[in-house]
Amino acid sequence: MEKNIDATLDLVKSLKDFEAQITKLLELTNVIVLDGQVLKEREQKIIDSALILAGQCIALFLYNLSQSQSVLDTAKAQTQGWWHPKTQRHGFRTRQILTIGNVLVTLKLPYVVTINKKKDKNKYFCEGFCPFLMWLGMSEGLTPLVWSTVAQYGAITSSFEAACTTLTGWGINLSLKRIERLTYKFGQIGINLRQSKILNRQLGNLAEGNILKDQRVVIAVDGGRSRIRINKKGRKNSKTKRHGFIGKWVEPKLFTIYVVDEQGKKINNSEIPITNDGTYEGYKALLEILEADLVDLGISQAKQVLLIGDGAEWIWIHIPPLLARLGCPVETYQLFDFYHVTENIKVFADAAFNEEVQSKECFVKVRKSLKKGKAKSLISQMDELIAVATGERCKIMVAKRNYILDAYRKGRLNYDKAIDKKLPIGSGAIESLIRQVVNLRIKGNSKFWLKENAEIMLHLRCQWIARSWDNFCGSIFNSFIKPQAA
Repeated sequence: MEKNIDATLDLVKSLKDFEAQITKLLELTNVIVLDGQVLKEREQKIIDSALILAGQCIALFLYNLSQSQSVLDTAKAQTQGWWHPKTQRHGFRTRQILTIGNVLVTLKLPYVVTINKKKDKNKYFCEGFCPFLMWLGMSEGLTPLVWSTVAQYGAITSSFEAACTTLTGWGINLSLKRIERLTYKFGQIGINLRQSKILNRQLGNLAEGNILKDQRVVIAVDGGRSRIRINKKGRKNSKTKRHGFIGKWVEPKLFTIYVVDEQGKKINNSEIPITNDGTYEGYKALLEILEADLVDLGISQAKQVLLIGDGAEWIWIHIPPLLARLGCPVETYQLFDFYHVTENIKVFADAAFNEEVQSKECFVKVRKSLKKGKAKSLISQMDELIAVATGERCKIMVAKRNYILDAYRKGRLNYDKAIDKKLPIGSGAIESLIRQVVNLRIKGNSKFWLKENAEIMLHLRCQWIARSWDNFCGSIFNSFIKPQAA
């Protein structure tokens, strides 16, 4: 497909060109040389022709919009939030917009500027925009569909290089640097909207939703690992003219909120969506995000709530009080991830027995006991084994026994009750989220992310995995007429 195709702004001509191309591609000539590869190439040509026709139609629609005075007046009214007392009209500007199929349309649009005086200098600088482009989310020189598609593939593919290849196949031919810049800018708007929600919650302006009303809610929390790039201090390298950097391992913290039905199966539809998010800014920032999302979803109206996680102290010190403060129902339960607990028991069993057969037999027996709610008798058995242990093995066994004992005392080993109520006992949902969001893109050999870019990528991938990308894009494009949110 050509790099850029000028818009014809003539529907009849575009349809004739399309008909001529398709008619030729549908001819049954040289059938003898037809094979899978030839058919594949012909399929691609048909798709390319269809994409170009779609781009020409979109370009014509945009041109017609730009020629309508009522549309321009609407654009001015819808973007009043971006105007300042010193904002004034400043003639017209010519802008090019890229549509699907690499079709480029040129529009002549009204332009407004805000003139501000620089401090301590007798100079002025201007900030301007086209109300028409701001209103329709096209200030970056692309249609909303193209921009959101670029951001989508920039986030969900394994690299920006892979995104570039994929987008080219779908009629969006952009440079690697532009794909990267557009992805980060799209994601940054999402981060800004998230911060706006947090601020509204802190100011008491966030309305409580009712999505979780009478629902059985599961909140799973955990952390991943990836490396953040930190620039070294001092002079730049004389050869590269850049600062060196170090890669620091950090823990992004993530959560997922989802609903299960009476049979314990996860629900994910437009009425009850899954909510995923996370941050590199530490547990305090995560708590703010979690609180805003829970209020927005209406956690106080839930029927049951289950908090599940591993043994990380920050989870159990901070999140249960948060849930209590938000008015969670009486049926609010806390569970240690069953499989994380059994990992600790496996270490205990390996230290307690010399023979692998005995260790495995003990481990299988203990797993069954835990599911039946016999944690107390399990601890007694662990004490008996510790009494006859010595040396380093004894230290390992005591540490694992204390872990189980602490969890039991705090009521986080009630797997029998969770099973009876058909609630999950494992944190597979959050483990899967970490793998898909962090491990498959952000974590990897020779990957050193700037913290702000890693935060954006984390947020974008969370939206995609939750299957809420369309709603996410809608909130971003709506924000262009609400500057206080954007």
